[in-house]
Amino acid sequence: MTEQPSSDGTDSTGGTDAVRRHDPRVRGFASDNYAGVHPEVLAAIALANGGHQVSYGEDVYTAHLQELFRTHFGPTAEVFPVFNGTGANVTALQAVTERWGAVITAESAHINVDECGAPERVGGLKLLTVATEDGKLTPELIDRQAYGFDDEHRAQPQVVSITQTTELGTCYTPEEIRAICDHAHQLGMTVHMDGSRIANAAATLGVPLAAFTTDAGVDLISFGGTKNGLLLGECVVVLSPERVRSIRYLRKMSMQLASKMRFVSVQFEALLAGDLWLRSASHANAMARRLEEAVRGIDGVTVLRPVQANAVFALLPREVSERLQKRYRFYFWDEATGEVRWMCAFDTTEADVDGFAAAIAEEMAG
Repeated sequence: MTEQPSSDGTDSTGGTDAVRRHDPRVRGFASDNYAGVHPEVLAAIALANGGHQVSYGEDVYTAHLQELFRTHFGPTAEVFPVFNGTGANVTALQAVTERWGAVITAESAHINVDECGAPERVGGLKLLTVATEDGKLTPELIDRQAYGFDDEHRAQPQVVSITQTTELGTCYTPEEIRAICDHAHQLGMTVHMDGSRIANAAATLGVPLAAFTTDAGVDLISFGGTKNGLLLGECVVVLSPERVRSIRYLRKMSMQLASKMRFVSVQFEALLAGDLWLRSASHANAMARRLEEAVRGIDGVTVLRPVQANAVFALLPREVSERLQKRYRFYFWDEATGEVRWMCAFDTTEADVDGFAAAIAEEMAG
């Protein structure tokens, strides 16, 4: 194959027959999943390559991961790497529900809105949703669905699932999570945290990961990595082993057991052994705040929600959004109202934000 130069003038083949088929200078604001892999994570994957390691998690990298997660979450933590966020949620929720069990969650939760029914179809559980203003549950909101215990006609509420940060970009405080956990435990229920952006929450709160998980009473977590610079991979982190059962078998049954698990595990080592997880999340959050500040000064643009992590929710004329989408990728959050969501990632630059804000101003003026 003829070598083709990349857009930045370098050899796109890298010594292989692969050809770079995209312009790496192009950035979007649709999702932090649009970002590439952090260079430190790529280096870790290369470090783990070469030679043979035992498959299916019996490798030295996965063994070390247990120790590493315990430095963040305490001595009882157990970690189970999986492929993706939906897989982590489905595996985790199966491990804390019975066949007649139900999960109380916010109506806006990812498990309810964006997982194509996987928790119910694959996990075989019932979701009991509650409408919220800001994506956050409270003990009072939980009680709207926490009833009918021992009623054989009703799916039994057994789990409360919260998202940190929420799908609406808001962040629970440790005190709010503690109140939820105390209430759920008093009702005999388990608490699961969908932590696809858990690092962004820690960066916002300025506290260790354990402060709003282990110390607050959370029982198990779907710990996100992909949105924070990993190639692929999430982890189910069990904090209360006495409340969780058979997760090893459920992970396999849910098609989430990686054969070459060392390449998933070593990414989390790169993320968590130092401060990469916090550096990347803090930067993404800072870029979202920069974007919020820039667009607040544009007449006709309204920021609708508090910017507490790496998401900005805004309202502007629909025709402007549609023109703008031809220049930058982003999603409509609410088709009915025209609300849009702009996401920042670990590799979003100040120049990216300023260019996007300038484009918004141009389109509004036009």
